[in-house]
Amino acid sequence: MNKMSTPTVNSAQSASDASAKIRGDDPFFAGVSDELADKGFVVAKLDDAISWARTGSLMFMSFGLACCAVEMMHAANPRYDMERFGMAPRGTPRQSDLMIVAGTLTNKMAPAMRKVYDQMAEPRYVISMGSCANGGGYYHYSYSVVRGCDRIVPVDVYVPGCPPTAEALMYGLLQLQKKIRREGTIDR
Repeated sequence: MNKMSTPTVNSAQSASDASAKIRGDDPFFAGVSDELADKGFVVAKLDDAISWARTGSLMFMSFGLACCAVEMMHAANPRYDMERFGMAPRGTPRQSDLMIVAGTLTNKMAPAMRKVYDQMAEPRYVISMGSCANGGGYYHYSYSVVRGCDRIVPVDVYVPGCPPTAEALMYGLLQLQKKIRREGTIDR
């Protein structure tokens, strides 16, 4: 009989080899590892720690007004999974710090949107999603449509498209995280 020989690998040894490769190639990890080995703790500025915590815990208030809301729901589902970036939907504005305006904003809905925005805690951020929320879209010349939600609330990131894809919304959320890190201050 012909026996096939399979190589045996010590799993502990291969794991340590893999982590050694990661440690050797990553200068950030090497710096943190050296600092931990020398002092036993890591020193960072408070502003950097707070902005890091803000980027990793964006709780969004979904303000789905039209067809863009379907793409927003798609981005929150398991295929794109916004929660892996630290973003989770909240049902109340008092617990959220991000509003995603997805869809056509009408004159009748504008005061309600402003009221929800005013109820959100500081610091608060707004993403305008889709052409209708950005500038009125196809309904730009309609008497009942607001020509951009930036006339009602200040917008931080615009996501273009009609409707924008879930990937575009994810990219907009990552851009918002970069903006929060760049500001890096407790005051807004």
